[in-house]
Amino acid sequence: MSTLLIKNGRVIDTANKIDKVTNVFVQDGKIKSVGTSSPKSDMVIDAKGLIVTPGLIDMHVHLREPGKEDEETVASGASAAIDGGFTSVACMPNTDPAIDNEASAEFVYLQAKRAGKANVFPIGAVTKGRKGEELSEMGQLFRGGAIGFSDDGDPIKSTEVMRRALEYSKMFDKPIIDHCEDIDLARDGVMNEGTVSVSLGLVGMPAVSEEIMVYRDITLARMTGGRLHIAHITTKNAVELIRQAKKDGVRVTAEVTPHHLILTDEYVKTSQFDTNYKVNPPLRTRADVLALREGLADGTIDAIASDHAPHSEEEKDVEFNIAPFGMIGMESLLGVVLSELVAKKGSNNTIPFPSRLSGKVITLNQLIASLTINPARILGIPKGTLSVGSDADITIIDLNKEWTIDPAKFKSKSRNCPFGGWKVKGKAVYTIVAGQVFSADCQR
Repeated sequence: MSTLLIKNGRVIDTANKIDKVTNVFVQDGKIKSVGTSSPKSDMVIDAKGLIVTPGLIDMHVHLREPGKEDEETVASGASAAIDGGFTSVACMPNTDPAIDNEASAEFVYLQAKRAGKANVFPIGAVTKGRKGEELSEMGQLFRGGAIGFSDDGDPIKSTEVMRRALEYSKMFDKPIIDHCEDIDLARDGVMNEGTVSVSLGLVGMPAVSEEIMVYRDITLARMTGGRLHIAHITTKNAVELIRQAKKDGVRVTAEVTPHHLILTDEYVKTSQFDTNYKVNPPLRTRADVLALREGLADGTIDAIASDHAPHSEEEKDVEFNIAPFGMIGMESLLGVVLSELVAKKGSNNTIPFPSRLSGKVITLNQLIASLTINPARILGIPKGTLSVGSDADITIIDLNKEWTIDPAKFKSKSRNCPFGGWKVKGKAVYTIVAGQVFSADCQR
């Protein structure tokens, strides 16, 4: 029997409405108690001055295995997750071949078990081969452990196929995770369509290409009663569509990425076409960023996810218009969001806009919810809480730890991070998965 005591930390568990300095006792990989008792333990972590939360969850990552193991694998992605403070991640099915059958879903679990780091949950493809033509065997994917369905990387162009996906997924009470893009409107685009794209002479992707699909799929979710999750939302009007749909009782949730909360399309210009700023959906305008922040603050947007999308240096070191879309983010997410978006105690949650687009807009508790219980509930996984009997997945955060983001030191195999060189404040110092402690030293 192994035991672990985490003492004197500020425990924030939004699922159980806990926010106080207390102790967490772990026995055999499970939460045994949360309270002031201090039983004798095999291992002790003194978390005085630190934040103790349920293990963080990144519900949207790309791990590239099988197919492009030079860019990322389940094992390297799980290591990157641990380094970023994440105990669980959900990986998208745009691999080669796609995760579109039971065996491929089981393969993800096998590789994660071999790695022995973070929990890795597969998202199954909505359609066979992610071609958008014929539904995958969702029942078999569910049996193999898929916790949601998505063709992410590509939209589901057919309205009929999307309708049937929403209807069929109700059998498993799992969400359809929606990449909202009208590809006819966005075709050949490489960045947001607007004044910046015009000034740079680059083909733009209009905001309406996202909004049309958000509207279509909310309408289908309303009709079918299916569970719809909007991935990486980016536009002001899309936020308003989701806000109204939630008021109407539609079963819709949404996520946003740190880069869409902090960066704008102006970075493509000021960075002199740095391809690390090329992402799909693209970085939008200041007005869109403000709307995203407001949507996160008022609960319209449920979760923050990295959309970690690794690419090799060779792929990214080309002209902007031919480089692949995507940036990595698991290892930078926590520091960036804590530094740029979390209100200090006593803040009135105003949204100032200095030149770096910094603005403290959410509370620490809101951030923790967006990275723990909210994604857990969306995906239907037994995570995101410190309830007695639950898996001892725990993240311990030092809010005062100052550090400089250096992609060269990342555990990820790829380096395409736009936040390299940023000085941030706040980092996970311990990441604990089923009672196994990673990261900093501890007393024994």
